Amino acid sequence: QFYLAWPWLLWLGLLCVPRAREHAVRWLVVPTLALVAASTVAMLLLYHPGYDPTRVYEGTDTRAAGLLVGAALAMIWPSRRAARVTRGVRVALDGAGICGLAVIAAMVWRVGQYSPFAYRGGLGLLSVATAAAVAAAACPGSVLGAGLGWQPLRWIGVRSYGIYLWHYPVIVLTSPADSVLNLPRAGIQVAASVALAALSWRFIEEPVRQGALGRMWVRFRASPRRIWATGLAGWTAMAAGCGVLAVACAGLTGAIPATGAPTAAAGARGTSSGSPHGQAHGHAGAGSRLAPAGSSTNGPAPAGSGAPGGLAAATDPRSSCRAVAHIGDSTSDGLISPDYLPDRSQRMAAQYADVGVRHTIFDISGARSVVETLPGQVNGYDAAKALVREGFRGCWVIALGTDDTADVAVGSAVGRMARIGRMMSVAAGEPVLWIGVKTLLNNGPYAEANMQLWNATLRQACARYPNMRIFDWGVVARPRWFISDGTHYTSAGYAARARLIARALAEAFPSTGQSPGCVVSLISALPVLPA
Repeated sequence: QFYLAWPWLLWLGLLCVPRAREHAVRWLVVPTLALVAASTVAMLLLYHPGYDPTRVYEGTDTRAAGLLVGAALAMIWPSRRAARVTRGVRVALDGAGICGLAVIAAMVWRVGQYSPFAYRGGLGLLSVATAAAVAAAACPGSVLGAGLGWQPLRWIGVRSYGIYLWHYPVIVLTSPADSVLNLPRAGIQVAASVALAALSWRFIEEPVRQGALGRMWVRFRASPRRIWATGLAGWTAMAAGCGVLAVACAGLTGAIPATGAPTAAAGARGTSSGSPHGQAHGHAGAGSRLAPAGSSTNGPAPAGSGAPGGLAAATDPRSSCRAVAHIGDSTSDGLISPDYLPDRSQRMAAQYADVGVRHTIFDISGARSVVETLPGQVNGYDAAKALVREGFRGCWVIALGTDDTADVAVGSAVGRMARIGRMMSVAAGEPVLWIGVKTLLNNGPYAEANMQLWNATLRQACARYPNMRIFDWGVVARPRWFISDGTHYTSAGYAARARLIARALAEAFPSTGQSPGCVVSLISALPVLPA
């Protein structure tokens, strides 16, 4: 977006300054630096520790500062001016440039995409350091310029934009979703990216720079038949491509709901009571009341419990819980979704009913955590408090922690134990079953290593709260139940998850006998569940 907007803004700026061209450009330095300041302030205001920083990292308004610093440098220090500097200025530029390179290297080494420092001045510092390095490199006779002018580096630099464009599809198309660091594969990916960039430069970029498109147009104008033939071929290829795309999209239309990630961005709130299959579900927004599913158009539920793998409901323990409030994030959305589970008997409300629950309330919202609040949504703590204010008394199933784990990993001031404590304070001594968290990811805030820290904190908290139990989902979750994002589940995964959560509730708070210790693993249930 910047490359589309900036030339027009620069042109308008030149029109507004009625001076000679060289001086006019210098007059634009101040408004350009003002835009740098505005972009930097926007980043500071929009960044919140503990929230997903994608909007800040990828936003044109927040990232324009770096590009604008380069534009200001071009106005202040054009290449033609760099040729007329004294030895003292050249030495000063070398010093600034070397310091700039050192800052760049240190930030590449120490600062990650989720580091709060990056958004609290770090990217601005990187821009200034880069500008210093560029200014020194552009100065004839500079030591830094001679070093960076080494022929292999120049060869890479000329093709660097092509490498930048090609590396992403190469890595995405050749890396498994749950891949770990693989040095041989990484080396091949780097080599492929460089090779594709070299071919692109040789056969596309350089010919275009040398006027190939203009010469081609002249030849076409000299041969009208060729124009028509080329145009017809182009339109035919475009139509064929659109047809292939349409067929692919049509094929995906029926496939995505069964295997894709949950689509509820705002959340779902529903209740179920009486009938084992009377479930409500919707995407009307967090906190919205939904009609009972007894009026659903999905048709009557099949007889039987619908348990995965043929596990009969009669063999399951029964729970002492008669009312359950299920507070969840996007990993719970598929539990109550007819898109994922067309058979109502497999959905969460029916599974709760199979273990003796008579009344269920679902409050599920994508990207939900205990503490953080996204626009238009309610966090887990406030959602639970709202249910208490409405008069709910009963058992709680808390299926949160995935986003809490990521929020803590990127710097939230509220720790894991404090988050768990907030939810336990709302329960006020009522039975609470926490669902453990698991992903297949090896790095980033949602990495499985971070999930294990959350699960360990749950175990520590369980010793403090006699009314708390934990379902160790990570022990029974199978990799094949996950979709490609490594966090959410397939339809089979959601069916198994619903069945196991209900059974864990019955074992954690049984209708007869003693409750087990803090952790319910259900590892014995694996042989009867589908692969």
